[in-house]
Amino acid sequence: MHNISDVIEAHLKKVIERNTHNIVEIKRSEIADQFACVPSQINYVINTRFTIERGYLVESKRGGGGYIRITKIMNKDKSELIDEIIELVQPEVTQQTAIAVIERMLEDKLITKREAKIMISVITRETLAFNLPIRDEVRSRVMTAMLTTLKFEV
Repeated sequence: MHNISDVIEAHLKKVIERNTHNIVEIKRSEIADQFACVPSQINYVINTRFTIERGYLVESKRGGGGYIRITKIMNKDKSELIDEIIELVQPEVTQQTAIAVIERMLEDKLITKREAKIMISVITRETLAFNLPIRDEVRSRVMTAMLTTLKFEV
């Protein structure tokens, strides 16, 4: 059984996919009512599952007519996407952000599930047993090397 955050995320992604412009505008309170949860749960899902690292742009407007707009960032080609990801992970990257980037590449079918598992195993803090900030710098270099290899294999 999936938790409520997974269900809300899946719902929002489905709505975005159905939209020809890859955008959804929601009212936090309406989605909370739909899923019988508190509005802060919607904030949590948006703040953790719809990040730039995962390929989404989030805009919000507060007030009575307020909304949250979630846009799936679409890249014209894989090479351009990889270049953007390389910029995102340099000069250092946290484990959480690196995993989010890998999950985005998997979702965009840039890598296979097996490749994602291998990449994640290489960038974890257990594998990179260095103190901060060295660990985040080494993780960035490892990610950049893997991404560069992918770029020329595309």
